[in-house]
Amino acid sequence: MDVDHPERDQRWDVQARGETETQRLDRNWNNLLQELRVTQTGVQLLTGFLLTLPFQQRFDRLDGLMRAVYIATVACSLAATIALVAPVAMHRFLFRQRKLRVLVSASHRLAIGGLALLGLALVGVTVVVVGMVYGEGTAFIAGGIALIGFVVVWLVLPLVLRGRDRAEDSV
Repeated sequence: MDVDHPERDQRWDVQARGETETQRLDRNWNNLLQELRVTQTGVQLLTGFLLTLPFQQRFDRLDGLMRAVYIATVACSLAATIALVAPVAMHRFLFRQRKLRVLVSASHRLAIGGLALLGLALVGVTVVVVGMVYGEGTAFIAGGIALIGFVVVWLVLPLVLRGRDRAEDSV
């Protein structure tokens, strides 16, 4: 989905799907909504979990560094929640304004940003939880492994798949 350069997709969409530009935008919007539904629930649960941690008895055992990691993790999780829910709010304000192209483009960017922030929040959660159980040294190793996994699966793999010969991807 190249929402900022639709001319790259339009010829294929017309030939393979028989779509008009409006139909393509409707399909792209519906695809985005499906993706957002999946991630919104998870990020909201994660944020809620993180916001309850300071009220747990063992939270006082976190030292200054781990508290900083915790605060950064909460910030990433809150920002991810905002970014991943923002398209719904934008849709409400842009409803019946014939701004679907703008909505799809902005929502696409917000989804990418929200997923990046969610990935960072998951890395932070890994560091905090492993730090509580095994100590800081192991926590940062686990966080590094989580970061590598996040980057490989959420970034490198899609970029590799996107870069494959387009002739292979006829459908």
